[in-house]
Order: sequence, then C-alpha cells, then structure tokens
Amino acid sequence: MLIVIALGGNALLQRGEPLEAELQHKNVKSTAYAIAKLAKEHQIVICHGNGPQVGLLALQNAAYTQVKSYPLDVLDAESQGMIGYLIQQEVGNLVPQHGVVTLLTQIVVDANDPAFKKPVKPIGPVYTEDEAKALSVERGWHVAPDGKYFRRVVPSPEPKEIVELSAIKALLKLGNIVICGGGGGIPVLKGKDKKLSGIEAVIDKDNTASLIAEKLNADALLVLTDVSAVCENFGKSNERKIKAAPAEILHKMDFARGSMGPKIYACCRFADHTTQQRFAAIGNLFELDGILNGSAGTRINNIAQEITYY
Repeated sequence: MLIVIALGGNALLQRGEPLEAELQHKNVKSTAYAIAKLAKEHQIVICHGNGPQVGLLALQNAAYTQVKSYPLDVLDAESQGMIGYLIQQEVGNLVPQHGVVTLLTQIVVDANDPAFKKPVKPIGPVYTEDEAKALSVERGWHVAPDGKYFRRVVPSPEPKEIVELSAIKALLKLGNIVICGGGGGIPVLKGKDKKLSGIEAVIDKDNTASLIAEKLNADALLVLTDVSAVCENFGKSNERKIKAAPAEILHKMDFARGSMGPKIYACCRFADHTTQQRFAAIGNLFELDGILNGSAGTRINNIAQEITYY
C-alpha cells in the first residue's frame, strides 16, 4: 500500500512543552519507531505540522530588529527543513535499507482566497488571554482562543497545486520514504507567466496531505494525532467515539474549527476525490496497526451508509 501520513504536532511536542530542540528530537524518536514498522511493508509519504515551530521562528525573527523580519513563507521553508531533518534522521536510523528524503515543497494557493481576510490558523506558543491581547496590540497580530489558552492566528488558504509533485513521484519510484508538504507546504502564488512568488500564510498540513494523497492515488490517508478516535458531541455527557463514517454525513456535522474540524475536512476531501476502496482515517499515532485494520481510530470513506460507534 501507498500510505500518506499526516503527523500532528504531538509527533514533536506535547501541548505545553518548551520548544527546545533536544526535546523535539527525543519525541521524534518515538514517532520514528511507529513509522519504521509501517515502512517495512508499505510505501510511506510523511507530511507534518509546523505550528509551534514556525511561530517560534517568527518570534526569534522579530527579536532581531536590525533587519526586516522574514516573511512567513520563508519561515515555512525553514521549518520544513528543520522538522524534516529530525524525522529523516530518526526514521533513517531505523530503516537503513530505505532512503529517507526531505523535499522542500511549494504549494500554490489563490491570492483571492477568503482566508487572507480571516486568519484562523494557530501558530506559535500558547498565551494567557491578557498576554495575547497585549501582543496583539504590540505586534499587530490576530489572536484567537485555543482551548483554555490563546495563540496567534494567520491566514490558512486552500492548497491548489503541488509544485514538486513529479519529484515526489520519482523519489517514491526509487523506493524512498518521502517527507514532503511539511507545515502544509510553502505557500506560493503562480503568475500568468507561470513564475512563482511566496505569500504570507501557513497552510493546514492535513489539507495539504489530503491533496498529496489524492494526486499520488494513495491507498490510505492517515491523520495521526494524540486522540484515539473522532468523538461525536465531544466533551458532553452523550459523547461517543466514531469507528467509521461516510464522508457525506461528516460533512454536515460540526467539529471544532481549531482542532478536529480541519482533520475531518481533509479526510472527507480525500474520500470525495478517490475510489471507495481507498480510505482516510484519524487516530492515535501509536495505534497504527489498529488504524490500518479498522480496529482503532475513525475510518472515513463513502462505502458505509451510516455512522458506526465503538
């Protein structure tokens, strides 16, 4: 099987952990074991998030005032290289028989995407409400609630085209594990002359992983996070874990925009644009075997006619 894995932020950091390189490297080792086991039997493409890391780079960038701050597209590229390096090294140590390649990936977006007028993508560390409001005034940031904390939010446009798609296919054909679309990819605009230019944004990595899975005709899209399954009525007395569901039903349900909502959207998008035999799933990073055989996680396709529960 060709499997596209979308790694959540927990692959590198648990919520509230300091953004330290040593700690991220340690966390990646656990992630690498799970991926390496899968790579022994399947072709693997890895996408990853960059929200905390790109936010940290932006803060470090702003702290040095003698030069103009680098734009988000450049910081996206930096985070792709940084996180890709960590994953590439640890996975490569465990499966030396495979090449592991990190590919800087540009993703074409639309300059007229409404996301540029309504930033919703959280990046960087968490703040208290008072801290966030102060930073909003001081630095001109947009901020929004993220659980019981607040974070900076930036535009998150829809991914339209994968510039390096042919390179990804070539690397897979040679037997490599490919890390691409990191942080949702580097957002770029394509001019009428076909030339590319960067634009300030952070694309949702699950959305980009869905597009990559679709364009590669992947057998499965696995959105891996720190929860065991998608929950209906999350946090309420009638909460239920969903085992499987058709995309057409999930499209009509309401999920948290800042957390599960984008993951559901990405999985439904893949299910809508592929064959019924292929599937998307959301589940815990360390339950990969169960997610693949359907005994863990939430499977999403358009074969089932109704939602089933655990």
